[in-house]
Amino acid sequence: MAEIIQRDGTWAFDGSTVRITPGLHRSVPLFRQTYGEIAVPLEAVAGVAYEPERKRGRLRLRLREGADPLLQATGGRLPEPADPYRLTVDIDRSGVAEYVAEEIRRALLLEEIPKEPARTYLLPGPPVPVSVRSSDGTVSFDGTQVRIDWSDTSDRVKRATGPRIIELPDLVQVEWLPNSGYEDGFLRFVTRDSVFSKLPPEKDPFALDLWGSARRDLLTALVATAVMARLPHPSTRSGEYAQGDPPRLPPAPEDSVPRPPQQGHHDVLLRRLRELGELHRDGVLTDEEFATTKAAVLRDF
Repeated sequence: MAEIIQRDGTWAFDGSTVRITPGLHRSVPLFRQTYGEIAVPLEAVAGVAYEPERKRGRLRLRLREGADPLLQATGGRLPEPADPYRLTVDIDRSGVAEYVAEEIRRALLLEEIPKEPARTYLLPGPPVPVSVRSSDGTVSFDGTQVRIDWSDTSDRVKRATGPRIIELPDLVQVEWLPNSGYEDGFLRFVTRDSVFSKLPPEKDPFALDLWGSARRDLLTALVATAVMARLPHPSTRSGEYAQGDPPRLPPAPEDSVPRPPQQGHHDVLLRRLRELGELHRDGVLTDEEFATTKAAVLRDF
């Protein structure tokens, strides 16, 4: 077995799996510690490199495109220290790091691992249920539905719509951008009904606006990844679309047609619609924002 143990974490390769365990030191980002140990099968690996520097070096594992729901969900936007496929190596352990990298490269050649994109996820993503409290609210996923409970500091539009519950079959895509500390991020759940919405994250009832602690808000990538792992793999989706264009959706099934609200929810529905109407009249909501949010409330009921 080829193994390297550092304060930043441990990499162990047994010929078929690269097992990555984050370190427990306070310098290790919260995201990596929370994500936990990752077992990367050799068939998911595209390459590995050791990058020596004057004081420290770095081991980097490169995965095949489409093999990992984490990389699919985050789109390469994870801050470098939070990247679980990167290991900081002390300079006096550079020889061990190079040995580990060489063993992985040799195995890739012997097993003739292809480099083209994977057609299915080869890593499972985070276990469910998973729940994260962010600056804009708490988002949870139990494997079948996403729930967002807004915080007291959320926009009035979101609080007026009440908790957001999104069933997995209604989801088309997950979009995630981290909060950098200088610019806000967001976690947006794109559904059949919201795919054409252009609302900003702070007013979008299908999105969390990430503006608080960058360290804590980064954990929303856990939920994004757990959902992404349970959506159809990108290679199986028909009508792939260019960035910024809406996806081509199949016709809605008959049972997705909105139905009248149950009697017990009628008062709640009227109250929320009344609140939205007041926000619209006061100029808080534009015509487009009012129409989109009203449609979301009616669909939930």
